[in-house]
Amino acid sequence: MKDPSLRRSVALFRGFLREPSDPKGFYELLARDAANQVERYEPLAGRVVVDVGGGGGHFTEEFRRRGAQGFLFEPDPEELTASRRRPEGAVLADGYLLPLADGTADICFCSNVLEHVEDPRTFLSELIRVTRPGGLIYVSFTNWLSPWGGHEWAPWHYLGADRARRRYERRTGRPAKHVLGENLFPVHVGATLRQVRARDDVTVVSARARYWPFLPDLVTRVPLLREFATWNLLLILRRCP
Repeated sequence: MKDPSLRRSVALFRGFLREPSDPKGFYELLARDAANQVERYEPLAGRVVVDVGGGGGHFTEEFRRRGAQGFLFEPDPEELTASRRRPEGAVLADGYLLPLADGTADICFCSNVLEHVEDPRTFLSELIRVTRPGGLIYVSFTNWLSPWGGHEWAPWHYLGADRARRRYERRTGRPAKHVLGENLFPVHVGATLRQVRARDDVTVVSARARYWPFLPDLVTRVPLLREFATWNLLLILRRCP
């Protein structure tokens, strides 16, 4: 599917709605789409790709199908076995301190993890460290003020995280997976863009709305609007020589 396009965005949204009943189908669709995005900037065939926080391994498996040497590093053992099998070659590891030498990866891939770490700046530094000079870093995250910023208790997070969590638990009868300040943190588009642009070890190749069907790079340029309209920020970074 062409990116960006309305057809692609609709297909991804429909897959997202089916995620509770068909998680495998949704994440395989998302993995194919992410691999297509990576290949706009760097071919996958023959490349060493490090997938940080890739959960059940759908992204890594898609990279391998396209000829990459894919390696998965995931800190949560439950996520690793969410699909009832541990992905081949997966390593249980903290993204703040990856067991890799400097410059190991041709491509470092990290999808929807940044909002789950307390110190995004340090986390990003580790992704950059393990990427070779000239290599590519793919980072996406759900920004806090987007309609999905509160994850399963969105969009009620606009009225406060505690209130949103209590509403979710009353409605579903089970505790929410995410707790603000424990495994979910408010990350913002503007602040993140300023951080990466101030670095001297990467250049920003692209900063765009990951799922937006029209002019995805334009919405991220408008202060305030981007915090609500981006939904999910995709950063394509290139490690400086």
